[in-house]
Amino acid sequence: MADVPDHLGKYEIRGELGRGAMGVVYDGWDPAIGRRVALKTVRRDQLEGGEAEELLSRFKREAQAAGRVNHPGIVAVYEYGEDAGTAFIAMEFVEGRELKDVFDKDERLPIGEIVRIMTQLLEAIGHAHANGIVHRDIKPANVFLLKDGRVKVGDFGIARLESSNLTQAGSVLGTPAYMSPEQFMGQTIDGRSDLFSAGVILYQFLTGEKPFTGQLTTIMHKVLKEEPIAPSELNVQVPPGFDSLMKKALAKRPDERFQTAQAFISALQATATGGAQVDSDATLIGAGSDPEATLMPGSAEATRVKPAPAAKPVAVDSAPAASVPPPAPAAKKSPALALAIVGGIAAIGLGAGAWMLLGKGGNSAPAEVATTPAAASTTTAAKSAPANDKEMVITAVGYADPSDPRYASDPGLLKAELREDAKRQLVEKALSLYVQKQSLSDNYELVRTRLLPLIN
Repeated sequence: MADVPDHLGKYEIRGELGRGAMGVVYDGWDPAIGRRVALKTVRRDQLEGGEAEELLSRFKREAQAAGRVNHPGIVAVYEYGEDAGTAFIAMEFVEGRELKDVFDKDERLPIGEIVRIMTQLLEAIGHAHANGIVHRDIKPANVFLLKDGRVKVGDFGIARLESSNLTQAGSVLGTPAYMSPEQFMGQTIDGRSDLFSAGVILYQFLTGEKPFTGQLTTIMHKVLKEEPIAPSELNVQVPPGFDSLMKKALAKRPDERFQTAQAFISALQATATGGAQVDSDATLIGAGSDPEATLMPGSAEATRVKPAPAAKPVAVDSAPAASVPPPAPAAKKSPALALAIVGGIAAIGLGAGAWMLLGKGGNSAPAEVATTPAAASTTTAAKSAPANDKEMVITAVGYADPSDPRYASDPGLLKAELREDAKRQLVEKALSLYVQKQSLSDNYELVRTRLLPLIN
């Protein structure tokens, strides 16, 4: 390409590896010692003028600190340099596969392999923390799986600069789906923020889904206010012991999480081998898992259930207070209402090779509860009676931003969109247990037009 320079400092440029928010990553070569490197660049003109020098100075200090960290699980940083207005970091060239690619292709791994990868990831994070370095952007795209089985974490010493304000439109702080509550709040960050991000990755390993999804404002609301669905509810092959592990790993308050990477590792390994359960507010006692069991949502043996009898369809009774707690009195109701959808439940059956989604029972009207305009409105599925051993209950939470001006003059539109979002999630979660995600994506229009109307 014409815009690829021949050299950057002492390094020869052999090609372009990719582009990021800050600049280009080049395939470089150090002729002095015959070593291939990756050169990550930062252009001064991509930084806001008033803070460019401060940011680059900090970038240099952190890159130098990262360069002093020597660990087999961390992508080595060789040096920092500048050439013709472009700052760069020379890093170890890693020939491996991004963990993001595994998730994007919806691959499922045995529990033992998940524990092995997570252990190496956490060991690398822990080593960095012991040397005073916080990553700030732990995510699948920064985790590399090498052919020999090793795991490496990249971008130590770089993430903080990339989370600074940039001149490009649409830039955000960090990677929202993996950010901790304190990152969203702009509070002081320490190693426990990285451990939260690692917990998000573990959740994705176990369920095939991120715990916090949606647009930026929705993700922020979920990270700050919502508890993610327990992994065993999304994937029936996840032993319940992992539910309490994830509850602690994704705790909103840093002091309620694992305080060190080693504590996280110990709890993870104990849970995987059937050891003592993690101490949390809602500890679940469950059998240990087979380390070789593969977490494949929709395994026929794991999910073979019968549909509810036709004469008695599954429904949620909206009358008892235990099912839907009454809302606290509000001085003034906002147009931004959250619906407690009665019967937002999907009962999945495979009796004769068929499955069914059962929506509202009868014509019960949904109960309305008030929410604050500042928070994203939600549509929550009401709790049903405990499912028996031949029934699976799937719940969904619909989201909408009550500050959207479209809702100001039409509260009914807000209700409708909350309901539609919850319905969509119910169908997607139900089908994802039995249908490959790519197939579901390819046929989504059919799902939307033919199956969503089943839940009224």
